[in-house]
Amino acid sequence: MFIQTLCILGLALSVTLAIPVDPYGPSLVSYAAPKLLVQHAPALAVAKIAEPEPYDPNPQYSFAYGVTDHKTGDSKQQEETLVNGVVHGSYSLAEPDGTIRKVTYTADKVHGFNAVVEKKGVAHAVVAKPAIAVAHVPTITKIGYAAPAYAAPAYGYGGHY
Repeated sequence: MFIQTLCILGLALSVTLAIPVDPYGPSLVSYAAPKLLVQHAPALAVAKIAEPEPYDPNPQYSFAYGVTDHKTGDSKQQEETLVNGVVHGSYSLAEPDGTIRKVTYTADKVHGFNAVVEKKGVAHAVVAKPAIAVAHVPTITKIGYAAPAYAAPAYGYGGHY
């Protein structure tokens, strides 16, 4: 009978040792593989066929602008038109010497670009303002330092491996 008790205790002990016991309690983290979320592709929209933009065989435009600044003396104007494939235009500006330069031009596919330049007014001598004297800047003395001494590694780049 002692042997039977011993066998039953041994069997109970082996079953107890075979079941793993977590000393920290039940785990809150799941180690299961994540669930895959299957998303279906959105329905394809029906593409519209690109229609060509309307073509104008005889484009036309016209523009003009002008600037006059009494504080700086800047004065310029420009105007340009395109009719029947020919560009007509002109621009004028105030030169630093006091004259007005006016350029009148035309351009087309047959004759190309043609310009006539006119200058109006009397040129005045332009006097440059004297440069502002700059205070003497002391020279900077270069200081030399010795390179650190070290042994260069021998890598064997000469083809000997």
